[in-house]
Amino acid sequence: MANHTIITSFLLMSFSDVWELQILHAVLFSLIYLVALMGNLLIILVTTINQRLHTPMYFFLKHLSFLDLCYISVTVPKSIIISLTHSNSISILECAIQVCFVLFFVCAELALLTVMSYDRYAAICHPLHYETLMSRGACVQMAAASWISGSLSGIMHTVSTFSVPFCKANELGQFFCEIPHLLKLSCSESNFAEIGTTVTTTVLGLGCFFYIVISYVYIFSTVLRMPSTEGRSKAFFTCLPHVIVTTVFFTTAFVAHIKPTSDTPSLIDLLVSVFYVVVPPTLNPAIYSLRNKDMKAALIKLMKEVFPYL
Repeated sequence: MANHTIITSFLLMSFSDVWELQILHAVLFSLIYLVALMGNLLIILVTTINQRLHTPMYFFLKHLSFLDLCYISVTVPKSIIISLTHSNSISILECAIQVCFVLFFVCAELALLTVMSYDRYAAICHPLHYETLMSRGACVQMAAASWISGSLSGIMHTVSTFSVPFCKANELGQFFCEIPHLLKLSCSESNFAEIGTTVTTTVLGLGCFFYIVISYVYIFSTVLRMPSTEGRSKAFFTCLPHVIVTTVFFTTAFVAHIKPTSDTPSLIDLLVSVFYVVVPPTLNPAIYSLRNKDMKAALIKLMKEVFPYL
């Protein structure tokens, strides 16, 4: 009967049992979180107050930055608290909320990146119809669809994962609640609801991926046919940040999920998880700030307004 004791809380994995290394982890994660926080908030601020950036591309970028800000805030602060307090316990309710929001923001970001590829496709391949295709109402609807699809995915995965009790153990081999690790602790050998939800989400994710790839095939073929070298260069550098951000997003997700979940916790599993939880939200602001002339100009203008004597 001991093996069937119903679990009411889980133990998250810490990065080290050595106090000095725990402090180092807390400091590093705090710095990374601060960088991601400042970078994404700065993009939200700049794209809001600068009238020149009130275009569909920057409208979606503002939503992307907000998603990244929320995404990293779901997992990293809890990990910092664990390192500082030595308390790595998390209740089932808190774990379910964390799972729901992680999947919510990840799936919403995937949908938003797909929408942003359509925006670039419309701007370059159909410039004469761009204002009609990407009207303010259309942009709001597409952004809302991204948020709604993310919320539905998060809710469905959470409900299907936590629809059965957990009774095998309470130690998660991860620094946050992740579905593959939770399923290993489930009383049921086969959670058909979660399998069905995962298959549906995977198919939709692959659909988004192939849509983005096809969009950029059309985009780059159109760019290469442009007679003006300046026009080709401008179109290319307008798309480049989105291409890099999308590549980082899919690469980190692929690296994280291609490795099978091990039965025993390992540092490699932790590092891979850090790779896809921390890297995209932290790098995205830098990518859009450094590779985009309009963003750099807007940031410089804002800094001059805030610090006029610099």
